[in-house]
Amino acid sequence: MLTEQELRLLPSDEDVRRYEETGWYLSQKLLSDAETDTLTQASERFYAGHEDRKLPSRPDRLADWSPADGEIQRNSDYIHYRDEAIAKILRKPVIAAVAARLARTSEIRTFQATLIYKPAVPEETSNIVSWHFDKYFWPTCSSDNMLTAFIPFHDCTEEAGTITMVPGSHRWKRRHGAERPVGDPADVARDYLLEGDAERNGAAIERVPVHIPRGHMTFHHCLLYHGSGPNRSPHPRRAISFHLQDGANTYRHYRNSDGRQQPYKHDTLVRRTPSGEPDYADPEFCPTLWPAQG
Repeated sequence: MLTEQELRLLPSDEDVRRYEETGWYLSQKLLSDAETDTLTQASERFYAGHEDRKLPSRPDRLADWSPADGEIQRNSDYIHYRDEAIAKILRKPVIAAVAARLARTSEIRTFQATLIYKPAVPEETSNIVSWHFDKYFWPTCSSDNMLTAFIPFHDCTEEAGTITMVPGSHRWKRRHGAERPVGDPADVARDYLLEGDAERNGAAIERVPVHIPRGHMTFHHCLLYHGSGPNRSPHPRRAISFHLQDGANTYRHYRNSDGRQQPYKHDTLVRRTPSGEPDYADPEFCPTLWPAQG
């Protein structure tokens, strides 16, 4: 399913070992300049109102920027469902093949994809993505082996507010699951979350801003702490956060400490399993990417 050239782009055994140790990986060039140009052009059409498919309903907590929101960080969920030009590139088999190798799994499915735009406004606080790990947002997922590909459309530097990793933090024990402790509201980066978990694990915090060349992307483990800072460059920072699930992932019931069911936005969109639960293998919203489909 992969060309000889694409096979050479897969992580080596040493890359996989390092991913398991650090929780993140910087890929080789997986997208051509023409493909990143297409992503930029398609995103501009989307922001102007183009959609190939509209969501059948609007789930709670849907991120869906509109021009009325102004010059803040734009987040647009389900871009893989709503725009076919973008979806076609995200379905490129080598991306999922890299993810499958890193996660040591035979199957990779889409979980969700969010289009992100950081305006070139250094003082805009919405550009700061606070310290977090993705699994916090996915309490209804049974797997702890999920991962995310962060795909910028251009060279992505620290000046532009690139993704910053905390190596090894995916191995930490967490006091909190889907409920975060309360911290100082002025702490926009939520350093208290990162520092609190590090202290409980007796771990030193290393923050690694990743320079991602155009066409390359990072992959990070679903339990890895990461975040990003303001965009101080003269251009907007454009990217997709492409969340991926291993084949073993299924829906699970998750309740908060007060007994309330904690849903995910998928739960009102995807089809149901024979037992009536949300199906995280729904081919419309969570298509299988690896092995590549015909």
